[in-house]
Amino acid sequence: MKAVSKAAFESIRKMDTCVVSNAVERFNVRLRNEGFVSSILRSRFPLLPPMLGYAVTARVRTSTAPVKGCCYYDRMDWWAYVASLPEPRVLVLQDADHSPGYGALVGEIHATIAQALDCAGCVTDGAVRDLQAVEALGFPLFSRRVSVSHAYAHIVDFGNPVEIGRLQFNPGDLVHGDRNGVHIIPGEIAEDVPAMVRRIQEQENQLIQFCRSGEFSLQELGAMIKQVSKDGMPPNTPLKSTPYTK
Repeated sequence: MKAVSKAAFESIRKMDTCVVSNAVERFNVRLRNEGFVSSILRSRFPLLPPMLGYAVTARVRTSTAPVKGCCYYDRMDWWAYVASLPEPRVLVLQDADHSPGYGALVGEIHATIAQALDCAGCVTDGAVRDLQAVEALGFPLFSRRVSVSHAYAHIVDFGNPVEIGRLQFNPGDLVHGDRNGVHIIPGEIAEDVPAMVRRIQEQENQLIQFCRSGEFSLQELGAMIKQVSKDGMPPNTPLKSTPYTK
């Protein structure tokens, strides 16, 4: 785990996931069909600002009772683990039930405790609840389902890799989410993402302004796209044998 500098972190936190995803692709450090959660998740509060934080991972179940304990928030060892990782944190909860989302672990109480521990949001392939109250907290939720009940919600284990939407999350991964979805920003290029985003936005703004101008032509459009491809990574370029290095 390597925490990103405060300057880079604050810069990325203000950016939407799509432009950051474009920047990650330019570094060619992973395949372009990896690193983001498939469409199983929904942002419950799409008008909230982007979420950014370091993953704290757990597996949960809700359809059957826990072996011991009776309360969905009584695991002080879980909260101690959350507090041990770099802040701000993002709860990443894999629902281990055969039918994920039967009940919900995270609602108003869990979100309030998480906020007190400097958590920036929650990602789960299960369910969440108390939407009105949690939205008022300004706590982003990304989930597969919503449930009225906790049912037998409890934590099975924590601190290990989990999988949500075919994407593996490891403790400490830098997780970024907004109304467009959730992805992981690779740690080895995170410091350089803000500069790459600015570069891409300059290119895109020039292209947009050209398309809206009276000088638009297909011939000139082709020339501009060709230049952008030369400057960045052409579509469908295979992953390099040598990963990105400064």
